[in-house]
Amino acid sequence: MFAAVRPTPPAIDRFICNSQALPLSYSPVGIVRTETTHGDHDEEVVAIGHGRADFQRARSALEAWKQFDIGWVELFPADAPVVAGTVVAVLIRHFGFWSLNGCRVVYAVGDSDQGARFGFAYGTLTNHAKAGEELFEVFLDPQTEDVMYRIRAVSWPHAMLTRLGQPIVRLLQARFRKDSAEAMKRAMRPDRRPSDSSR
Repeated sequence: MFAAVRPTPPAIDRFICNSQALPLSYSPVGIVRTETTHGDHDEEVVAIGHGRADFQRARSALEAWKQFDIGWVELFPADAPVVAGTVVAVLIRHFGFWSLNGCRVVYAVGDSDQGARFGFAYGTLTNHAKAGEELFEVFLDPQTEDVMYRIRAVSWPHAMLTRLGQPIVRLLQARFRKDSAEAMKRAMRPDRRPSDSSR
């Protein structure tokens, strides 16, 4: 959904409600974990901490969607559980307009609570401007004990406006990956715990 002004909270709530029964706009689920020739493949991997305590902090940050604390992209509801089936709305401020996009959490990755990897992926619904899947995960590097944040995506245009503006869309996607990594670094600071809410 594209709009000239920021959608109101009731409009966002209606969008999420109307998105619940919508299907995914792509297949198969898990496409971001496979080698495929369809769509654009993107990945960003950065170190955001070190050691087991930082890993647990990074896991909590992902569970609180802190990777979206970047200003020009917001996620609703802010306290959505990161479990398969959860529907969220991603609000993006573009160049003079807004878009509201539906996604559904499709699977989790990682070990048990005491493991060294945690994350989840969401897939686009049919009311999203793009089609594809995005994975967010944190893991402990077994060699260095550094805590790594990875964001990986496979996507292609779904709405006509994104087809026409594909070069700009690609720039925004690259900006999101970098800003998301910076947001995760901020969430790791000792003076700002992942449970703090600024969305």
